[in-house]
Amino acid sequence: MQGNPGHILSVAEIDREIAERAREIETIAATLVELDKHPGLVLLRRFPPAGVTAQRWAPARAALESMWEDFGRLGTVLDRAKAARGRRRLDALDREELTRLLRGQPVEVARHTIPMAQRSLSGPREQVELIGIAELLDRMRAAFPAVVAVLDAVEAVNNRIVADLAPLRAELDRVGETVPELRALSADIDALAAEAATDPLALRPDALDHRLGELSRRLRAATAVLTELRAMSSDWDGAVARVRAHVEELHRTYERAEQARLRVERGILAAPLPRPADDSAVYGAELAALHADPPAPAALWELRQRLTAALANAQHTEQLAQGLLDRRGELRGRFESYRAKAARRGVGEDPEVLAASRIAAGLLERRPCDLAAVTRAVADYRQLIAQKSGRRS
Repeated sequence: MQGNPGHILSVAEIDREIAERAREIETIAATLVELDKHPGLVLLRRFPPAGVTAQRWAPARAALESMWEDFGRLGTVLDRAKAARGRRRLDALDREELTRLLRGQPVEVARHTIPMAQRSLSGPREQVELIGIAELLDRMRAAFPAVVAVLDAVEAVNNRIVADLAPLRAELDRVGETVPELRALSADIDALAAEAATDPLALRPDALDHRLGELSRRLRAATAVLTELRAMSSDWDGAVARVRAHVEELHRTYERAEQARLRVERGILAAPLPRPADDSAVYGAELAALHADPPAPAALWELRQRLTAALANAQHTEQLAQGLLDRRGELRGRFESYRAKAARRGVGEDPEVLAASRIAAGLLERRPCDLAAVTRAVADYRQLIAQKSGRRS
């Protein structure tokens, strides 16, 4: 009696075993049907997985297929047991057969050819792998969590994508793809949705948070642009006047930057400063052409963006020159402050202090003024005052 565990079950034990296994199989059947409708599995069937998802799904899919195969084997064994038990009276041979079905290893799950070198002359050519109901159940229980883990992970990413992308797509549909930023945003939303469909497990939570946040930020920025374009269209003359003010400010900034550059060139030893051409007139002409053919809010907005960038560059150029002028003024102020301190401490007429004072004053008055040399001279003057007065400066 192949696979018989030894103890022959009584009729009562057989009935209890059949009833218990039937309840287990019924529960498993309900779970497998529910698993077959799992949203993660539906997605994997609808969108063939790729990349990381394909790698993780391959063993889980094999485990799921094995679970269904084992479930079929369970049903076959139980049906055979029920048919055997259906006999009116059970003799010893019947109970032995039922014991083998319920407690033994009656199910063939695989056959393996034994290599010639491992056989005996009269031994079998094949090794038959047998398994029983208890082992089948154990295999299914072991496989179930791994399958569910992958399916739950796929579902979690999909839920996150749907929850975050759906409002973005709805807002995008509402405002329309009327500017390049919105068209690019629409393409990126579609790309993320496609990626999440085919390889959701490649999207780590932190990376997904960043990408969804960036899409939301871009939508807000693009929507703000649309709002501004509508405002420009409704108040065209006012919008043009505000851009004209930008053009005038750009011209004034260029003038200030050039004046500061010339002052630096005449009075301070420094590397050549940038000298950008004043292109405010070009912007003014472009603005005049737009004003003559209203309304063109998108063109006016784009002109203002370029103006803003040009103004920032001009202001930077002005700040470079003005920073050198301000540094010379700061050094002059510090020198005067230290000279007053020397007088208060009674060391102003000390020969060494006087010599250091004359050196710093001479460097400050020299044209062009070497700011690095002045900085060292003023620092030396301060230290000498401290030494002569016996105090910390």
